[in-house]
Amino acid sequence: MASSSTDSSSKLYSAFSLAAALGAAAVAKKGLNTSWRAATGKNPPANPADPDVSIGEAVLWAAVSGTLIGVARMFAARRAAHYYAKSTGHLPPQLKKDGQDADKAPAAQS
Repeated sequence: MASSSTDSSSKLYSAFSLAAALGAAAVAKKGLNTSWRAATGKNPPANPADPDVSIGEAVLWAAVSGTLIGVARMFAARRAAHYYAKSTGHLPPQLKKDGQDADKAPAAQS
């Protein structure tokens, strides 16, 4: 059973990670909107599902914005985990080893 200290630090990490990810997504979206206007001369689609938005523009907006915002959130979450580990001396419980070590991977089948 986890101690209340571990539970509270885990909750603190979750809150910090969420805030960092949301902040990063907001900054990325603002930058993306500015870049879209500079590149296309018009505002990004407010709702790509709107039939008045061309399918090409909707797909491009969805792909670019989804990728950029996802990457920004991932970097923010990694930074939060690094800060947590540096502050506490260990990774948060949510980020325990997940078996991705190459030397522990199953051998390839021939």
